[in-house]
Amino acid sequence: MIPTVANCALILLWVFSGFGGWGEAAFCADGETRDLRCAGRFDDAIAVSLVPAVVAAVIAVAAWVLPRIRRDDARLDRTLTISALVWVAAEAVLFVGGMLAKA
Repeated sequence: MIPTVANCALILLWVFSGFGGWGEAAFCADGETRDLRCAGRFDDAIAVSLVPAVVAAVIAVAAWVLPRIRRDDARLDRTLTISALVWVAAEAVLFVGGMLAKA
C-alpha cells in the first residue's frame, strides 16, 4: 500500500510542479512579477522531465494492470518502488531545470 500512495503523491507533486504553476512560481516569480525568459526556460525543463515521467507512469500502470505483477506482493512493491524512484528523477529534472532557468 505504501508504494502505491507514494506513487500517487509523487504524481501529484510532478503535475502541480510542472503544469499547476508551482515550479514556475518557485523559480520565475518575484512577488507579483514573472520573468518571461525564465518561464520559457522552465517550460523546456518540463518538456525534458516528461521523459522520466512517462517512463514512471508506464511502470506504475503496468504494476497495477498486469496480473502477474499485481498478484505478487513482493513484485508489486518492487515495481512500484522503481516507479517512485523514476518519479523522483522527474522531479529532480524539474528542480535542476528550474535552477538553470532562474540563472
